[in-house]
Amino acid sequence: MSQEEIIATLKKILVTDLFVEIPEQNIGPDDGLQSVLGLDSVGFLELRVLSEKRFQVQIPDEALSAEHFNSVRSVANLVQSLRSQGRA
Repeated sequence: MSQEEIIATLKKILVTDLFVEIPEQNIGPDDGLQSVLGLDSVGFLELRVLSEKRFQVQIPDEALSAEHFNSVRSVANLVQSLRSQGRA
């Protein structure tokens, strides 16, 4: 799965499952999940669980950080890295 496909899927998750009120096509890959999209702490946990299920990876607790959950692109990078490491 390419990074573009992961980003598209994450945008769909944000709008469909986490009820972000910005349309998918208006969410930029570098938009802040908290600052722009308004995700709160519960939203971050839900995004983690949904990402684990959708992408079949295990996101370790230490990866649930501002560095990895800053933007759509940073989550996509984390998912791609975990998939390449075989952390499924």
